[in-house]
Parts: sequence; C-alpha cells; structure tokens
Amino acid sequence: MKAARLEDGTLEIQDLPSPTPGHEEALIRISAAGVCHSDLHIVRGDWQGVPRTGMIGHEAIGTVAALGPGAERYAAVGDRVILGLGGIGGGYWCGACEYCMRGEPRHCAQTQGIIGTFAEEFCVWAKSLVKLPDHVGDEEAPLACGGLTAYGAVKKLLKHHIQPGRSVAIIGAAGGLGHYAVQIANAFGYKVVGIDIGADRLQFVESLGAHMAVDAADAVEAVEREFGSVDASIVFSARIAGFDLGLKLLARGGLFVAVGLPATSEGNLELNPFEFCMKDPTLIYSAVGNVQDMRELVDMAAAGQVKSHIGRTAPLSELGTVFDELEAGKYVGRAVITDLGS
Repeated sequence: MKAARLEDGTLEIQDLPSPTPGHEEALIRISAAGVCHSDLHIVRGDWQGVPRTGMIGHEAIGTVAALGPGAERYAAVGDRVILGLGGIGGGYWCGACEYCMRGEPRHCAQTQGIIGTFAEEFCVWAKSLVKLPDHVGDEEAPLACGGLTAYGAVKKLLKHHIQPGRSVAIIGAAGGLGHYAVQIANAFGYKVVGIDIGADRLQFVESLGAHMAVDAADAVEAVEREFGSVDASIVFSARIAGFDLGLKLLARGGLFVAVGLPATSEGNLELNPFEFCMKDPTLIYSAVGNVQDMRELVDMAAAGQVKSHIGRTAPLSELGTVFDELEAGKYVGRAVITDLGS
C-alpha cells in the first residue's frame, strides 16, 4: 500500500505492507484523509520532543475492510466510518480509570494515539470508530480532529457556565479549526466575534454566521465598542500573540480556552500577576474530544449545522506541496487528500 512517512525529518511516500487487524481492531480502507495543522508542525519539527521518524496523519474517512478477533462487537465489514478522535488518545483507552469514567480518555495511563492515516489502509481499535450516514461525504474527513477539537472547546463553555447568548471571541476564526468553532458556537446560540487577519478571511468568517468578523489588529477597539469585553475567548491561533489577544479581550471572571499549540520557538505564555489578580479569569486547555463527542458532531454535520470548508484537495503524492501551501496560508479552511493510492 502507499503511505506517507517521516524518515529523519524527511517526508516520503513509500510502498509498505498492508496491515493486519489485531484483537478488537478493524482494517480501514481509507477514502479521504484530512490535513491538520498539527501534521505540519510534526513534519517541520516545530514541537520539541516529537519523533522525526514515523507515520503521520490522524483524520480519515473510510470503509471497514476486515475485522480482527472481537471487533465484530463494534463494527461490521462494509461500515463507512470516521476515525481519528483527534489523534491523541483515540487509539485505545482502558474505559475504567477515573479519567475514562469522566469522559477524558486522553489522560488515561493506557491511552494510545491514532497516527498513520495518510495511507491506503490503516488498522484502528474498533471501539473508536463512528459510523457515518451516507449523506455526510468523504470531504468531511477533517471533522475527525479539526471539527472534534473545535466541538470539544465550544462544549467547555457550557461546562464553565458561559451560557448561550453571551459573547465569545474565536481567535483564528478562518483557520482549519476556527471555522468549525464559528459554526458550532453559532449553532449553540453564542454571539461569535470571529478574529483573523485579512479581508478575504474575514469575509469567510462572516459567511459562517459570526456576529462580528474583525481583524486582529482592530479587535481590542472593536470588541470594546460593541461589547466592552467578551465572556470567553477560544484561541485556535498557533501564535503566542493570539493567546495574548484572547486574554486582553476577556471580561473580568471570563473563560479563556486555549486550543492552538504554538511552535516551541514561539516561547511561553506570560502572565502579569497583578493583571491576573484583577481580571481573575478561568484558564483551561482544550484538546480533541471523546467518541461520544464525535457521535454528536456527526449528528450536527448530518443536520447541516456544521460543514468542512475545503480549500484544497490533492492526491497523496502532492502531500508535501499541500504542507507548503498550508504553511504559506495559500488556502482557507481545510485540505483533504482524496486519492491515497497515488
């Protein structure tokens, strides 16, 4: 089978043996794989400590081609499924520890990730699969991480008592994750302030249903004029400047939800203790989601409440070019690899 691998930091398209599903695993024949910004970070070596050799990719839609022992309880050959669960913690969880029991399997001591979906075939723990209705197309593969991560972040607003109708700033609103968050927060009933850079991207944010679409350079003044401040900030930006902006916009006692993971070279998020005391925010990090979140998001997609904006499609052979274009900001929304065999 064709598959993308990193070899000492170099992206290669290789011919590899087809995998065989193990206990409770399903073999998926992949029809589409999403390109996530975290894939780019891994390929570029942006995150210190992440291996520079191995398979890549963690968002996909495909069909169950074969089942390992025990997997028949959770999937059937021929099922069309979405897989990935954000990569982190989506490959296995114990189901019995305190973290699993409260819906946070990525913190499970036995957790395993999903990595390697830029391939024609992939084996995955069958419990992590979510079956898709026919009218949710293959182009929705990025829901497996980008959509799920945005959904998990917006759900945390309710968990922290930010009720529908309140104002929420989404920083990086035109991006691969942010454009999902605008749609989801709008569907939940929040007043969305979409923040990004450039007229084209802001026009795109407006088209998604944002209450306001504001350039990052003008955001502080625009938010102060319209709302005074926002009740919550969700930061999808992979720049520390985006984190700083999210904190500046926040009301006293507001909720700050970090999602983006800047490159290690960006440095650390810094807080002024006096300002921290006076503003008294709640600061949390939100990463990916669980299998029930994925089911709920698929239901939203099936109902037409959230849709992937695809700015680029390509065969697997052009993956390196797609990464270059993502890094240069040459397309809005998500990229999808639609031909894994070439």
